[in-house]
Amino acid sequence: MKIAVAASPEVAIPTLEYLLTSEHDLVLIISRPDSQVGRGRELTPTAVSNWATAKGIEIYCPNKAADFDDRLKTYDLVLTIGYGVLLPEHILVQPKFGFINLHFSLLPKLRGAAPVQRAIIDGLTETGISVFQLEAGMDTGPIYFQNTYPIKAGATAGELLNELSLLGPNAIDETLKAIANGVTPVPQDHSLATSAAKLSKTEAQIDWSTNAKEIVNKILGFAPNPGATAKFRGEVLRITKARVYEHSLPTGRISLIDGSVLVGTSTNAIELLEVTPAGKRSMSAVAWANGARFVDGETIE
Repeated sequence: MKIAVAASPEVAIPTLEYLLTSEHDLVLIISRPDSQVGRGRELTPTAVSNWATAKGIEIYCPNKAADFDDRLKTYDLVLTIGYGVLLPEHILVQPKFGFINLHFSLLPKLRGAAPVQRAIIDGLTETGISVFQLEAGMDTGPIYFQNTYPIKAGATAGELLNELSLLGPNAIDETLKAIANGVTPVPQDHSLATSAAKLSKTEAQIDWSTNAKEIVNKILGFAPNPGATAKFRGEVLRITKARVYEHSLPTGRISLIDGSVLVGTSTNAIELLEVTPAGKRSMSAVAWANGARFVDGETIE
């Protein structure tokens, strides 16, 4: 097949590498336009654009859906992976076999922009990947392929997403075979659908009056980006790894006890493992605490 891939994030690269060595022709990469990144606001290509440049594959970067031209009418199929643009029906029907999407959940569960993050925040022990036919709705199309995957205790969203990305090549290989053989995808049961809405900065703020398990799930689900946040001595502290501790402390109390940085919640204390103080790089929570020198009875907001 003559294939285009619409993708932006690094998690698409294992599948792109597979397509490049497969019997199919990967002839076009569609990605988001360069964006301003970092303190210098320097225009930076997406991870997928950089990959395509290195491989010598044509790159197409429309600003929005309305800017798409009709070039896709000459393609057999377009695969999307984290492209981040909701495409209208008149674009989706241009390729011979339409568009398919590699989605990082077991649809119809966790439809939306943040399925991996929400799986961890919701405390799930299992998730997976789905390959489905794109239609105008948000992740509502019929399914060609699914594979379940366990969520390891203590895994961050970034770690889980990287693991799931490695399942992509086999999933797409099986799907392309199914399409070539005329297999009809299976409709989703919409009554079982759940949402995986995009994470917000306000949602990232930790409420220490909730229970320890919920707080740890939020910390792991928001890591590495945008990171769950707290305030310590008036400055933002990003917390990217933590676990439930066996003892308890008063809610919001922060202490360095027996080499562990502990914060009290409504249930058990949690142990902070990795943090990023304002204006600094990520570091172990113990290294940060040694520099901070907690005062007896000090709290974190």
